[in-house]
Amino acid sequence: MARIAVIGAGTGAMAAAARLAVAGNKVTVYERSAGYGGSVGRHEHEGFVFDTGPGLLHLPAVQRDLFVKTGKESLEQCVTLTQVDPAGRHLFADGTAVSLPNASRAGVASALDAALGAGAGERWTGFLERARDAWDRSRRPLLEEPLRADHQVLGRDPYPALRQRRLLRTRQPATVAEIGAWELADARLAALLDGYALSYGLDPRTAPASAALLPYMEQTFGSWYVLGGMRELARAVYERCVARRVEFVFGAEVVRVVEKDGRAAGVELTGGEVAEADRVVLGVRPHAGLVPGGQVWGADDVPVRADSVPGRFVVLLSLRGAREADAVHRTVVHSADGAAEQEAVFGGRVAAHPTVTVLRPDDPTTRPDEAHEAVTLTATVAPQGPVDWTDPAVRQRFADALVERAGAAVPGLRERILHTEIRTPAETEAETGAEGGAVPPPALAGAQGAYLHPGNLTRLPGLYLAGGWSHPGGGLAHAGMSGTLVAGLVVEGDGFRGSR
Repeated sequence: MARIAVIGAGTGAMAAAARLAVAGNKVTVYERSAGYGGSVGRHEHEGFVFDTGPGLLHLPAVQRDLFVKTGKESLEQCVTLTQVDPAGRHLFADGTAVSLPNASRAGVASALDAALGAGAGERWTGFLERARDAWDRSRRPLLEEPLRADHQVLGRDPYPALRQRRLLRTRQPATVAEIGAWELADARLAALLDGYALSYGLDPRTAPASAALLPYMEQTFGSWYVLGGMRELARAVYERCVARRVEFVFGAEVVRVVEKDGRAAGVELTGGEVAEADRVVLGVRPHAGLVPGGQVWGADDVPVRADSVPGRFVVLLSLRGAREADAVHRTVVHSADGAAEQEAVFGGRVAAHPTVTVLRPDDPTTRPDEAHEAVTLTATVAPQGPVDWTDPAVRQRFADALVERAGAAVPGLRERILHTEIRTPAETEAETGAEGGAVPPPALAGAQGAYLHPGNLTRLPGLYLAGGWSHPGGGLAHAGMSGTLVAGLVVEGDGFRGSR
């Protein structure tokens, strides 16, 4: 029985902990905050309940596999999981609106044709077919295997872009923005694609074409909601860990990974206490101060990204008045000036016309009664630091801008507000320890490997990386995959190549 110390109680780290405990290891999780879940948080106010992190689940097979492999009760026996249909409503700058059905390729094409004009559905379907090819080519090395020593193969973009005649020569679109302009050939379809990238914290102007996997994943495997909010999923994973005898130590900040005889040998906590371990799993963003000699990247030499990663600005609204019967769970109000928004977000400024995601779950557990409603507004923003999100005036102005834009999705929104709670990257940084309140994006192939994350193996033997800041990146599904990969590497050795 090996002693394993896990740093952080995010969902990826807990997924690794549960799997390692089932394999017969003694696992202890050290979490700096007072509770589990990492960015999958919850806020409650006078009977209103809100998610403060992810609001929907995509690719639920990852979570289902975790529960199958770690106990008798399935995921659906531990939480109530429902498909969101329509998957989302999109409001574009020209006033066009379209509702896209959940996990229905033909339905999406029909809806786009009806709303945007004949041919829109065909162009989007052709794009998704190419995205499927990219998924088939990259799924295993990108998502289901530890990052290979020859990870350079993932530097090639798997998206089979259409060749275009541009400036007297033939070119292929290399970025999300170029796919929108060259292949989709409609400003609204381009905004739809840009919105997917932006919601994952990716700049459409520079993100590789392989980011096409993100809308493909959502529209193929569906969008799912957990009754009671996504925090219920974190609770279920935590309880599965406890049932497998994982020990949690909350309020315990790890300041250093202890090295002995050239390998990880435990963790040092604030105050100098050392907890010995045979192996250590780092489930938070790696940085040089944690690891002896600054050895924070994988043996595959993928460095920790040094560029600025955006965060999330969230407005939680307690509303008077019932949710109308035909309300849509998720509405995306697209920016009137996407290029200016992208320049602001990735240039360290506050966007004047942000894209706003409005979540209105039809969930009685999130409101005090049927005469009220809980609504969440979210926008991708520059991190804390380039923007001072602790400034009350800055916070309030941006919150007001989100409410103003969200009024297009929620009738009479401003007049219905009873209470407003504002959460910015500053709160994310304080609660999770993520520098700048940054939210990790998923890993992508292409761009010479610039969008990969550090591998789960590190240069320090016995130290592993799990969670959104390691391979294969951020998001509930990707973080869960990282936990699976770390458990495989610990149990089966460094030669583990993923489950088949």
